[in-house]
Amino acid sequence: MDYLYIKSLHIIFVVTWFAGLFYMVRLLIYHTESNSKPEPDRSILLKEYLKNERPLWFGITWPSAIFTVFFGGWLVVILEAWSQPWMILKFTFVIGLFIYHLSVGHLYKQLKKGIFKYSSFQLRIWNEVATLFLVSIIFIVVLKDTLSWIWGLVGIVLFSLILMVAVKRYKSYREKNKKND
Repeated sequence: MDYLYIKSLHIIFVVTWFAGLFYMVRLLIYHTESNSKPEPDRSILLKEYLKNERPLWFGITWPSAIFTVFFGGWLVVILEAWSQPWMILKFTFVIGLFIYHLSVGHLYKQLKKGIFKYSSFQLRIWNEVATLFLVSIIFIVVLKDTLSWIWGLVGIVLFSLILMVAVKRYKSYREKNKKND
């Protein structure tokens, strides 16, 4: 199969994997928030979120992760890039992304059992971790230069701080609007 087709498929599945991760955590946030609603809303919403989480997790997010790794591995073999420093760094971030993916699956299993360990605010912060992986991996792949990695790392740290401030401001905005309602 032609290199560009494999690269295209890899990118498509990266996009769908991240879309699945972003949306899955968003559903877990709403799932968590619905637990504090009064009945019958609570039961209806919990049932609805469980119904939506399952096909997203097993029908989109997991298959996309598997196909991302499959086509990415195929590209590494074609390009013989496994020992290049930028690729080793990318592998490290992809392993971190898989750990994040598994942690989202763990959160999903907990909520499925009715275990609500984390607040919606904590889950909102956790949702931004995927953004950091996405930005990091893209910069590593595009820049491939050690000096650029250093600037990229500085950028990721600054980006993380901006995300944290944005999440905290959004939280205070939501709390302010709740009081006004």
